[in-house]
Amino acid sequence: MARNRRLILSSPAEVWGLLSDGYRYGEWVTGTQRVLGADPDWPEVGAALKVRVGMGPLTLDDTSTVRICEPQRRLELEAKADPFGAARIAMRLTPWGEHTLFELDWHPLRGPGTRMHGLLVDYLVKVRNGMMLTKLAEIAVREHRHRTPA
Repeated sequence: MARNRRLILSSPAEVWGLLSDGYRYGEWVTGTQRVLGADPDWPEVGAALKVRVGMGPLTLDDTSTVRICEPQRRLELEAKADPFGAARIAMRLTPWGEHTLFELDWHPLRGPGTRMHGLLVDYLVKVRNGMMLTKLAEIAVREHRHRTPA
């Protein structure tokens, strides 16, 4: 399992606002070329988000389905990217003063990804997820500044 943590200098409500808009995932999820669609009830349990991921001409379409949703606290997705299988992506938001401690866990569930799972894959995923959390934090802080009067 690859686990990342990041203190985001915005409230859990502000961070949740970004997570609950499926069309914004392309702004911060590393490797996303574009969001193809988000169910109108995103992020309710069972809702799906479809994205195209990859680099250059090497792409695949991924569908993430919400498995657990506790608004402003927890969001767990099952990301399916054939032919690689599926992974669990768990996000937890913990109030930290007026800020948010954001935890992201990734773990393969099915398919070839479970056989490739190990230190090297976990390391690469951890680096990718660290870049994602940096982008998410930058967006959340930038938008917090625009909402907060000086």
